[in-house]
Amino acid sequence: MSKKKKRIVLGSGSLYRMDFSGTLPELSEICKEENRFSNIKNGATLEYTKETITEKDDLGLVSKTVITTEDAVLKAGLMTFCGDTLKYLIETARVSTTEDGNHYLTKIGGITNADETSYVWAFQHKDKKDGDITVLIVGKNSAGCTFSFSKDSASVIDAEIKAEPCDDEGTLIYYYEELTSAEKANV
Repeated sequence: MSKKKKRIVLGSGSLYRMDFSGTLPELSEICKEENRFSNIKNGATLEYTKETITEKDDLGLVSKTVITTEDAVLKAGLMTFCGDTLKYLIETARVSTTEDGNHYLTKIGGITNADETSYVWAFQHKDKKDGDITVLIVGKNSAGCTFSFSKDSASVIDAEIKAEPCDDEGTLIYYYEELTSAEKANV
């Protein structure tokens, strides 16, 4: 494989969601308009953390460090939402129409209503010059939700999607970088 050009990444992107069937979809399958989950405000972050242990002999002559746990969380500020959005963020949320047919009703809470479903999430940053970057994970929102109603700014729900292993290798994150035309010519 040829050497990948380092890039400067500027700007935000879009968050997409699909049900997870046990197999990861192709990027072209998930990153399309009908799967757009929300418009983003204040960007998104991908955080990978790990814990390690180090064992040393009594004389300090040998040591070994190994990873014991690792986590990945995709955080995004969701600016556009409705009751259907909430049912994918809050495991106990249920959406229905009121009996009189005049409202959508989202009920939140009740541990026995928890839905254990995991989803495929893709955050895609579009870049015409350097190529798109897409982060793909499987998981569910691990944070609660805060709604603020203010006269001078949009309400934003801060989602924190905690990654789960999504393949037989225990992979938490798929990080895709689109090749530019010049890079494709050198592959």
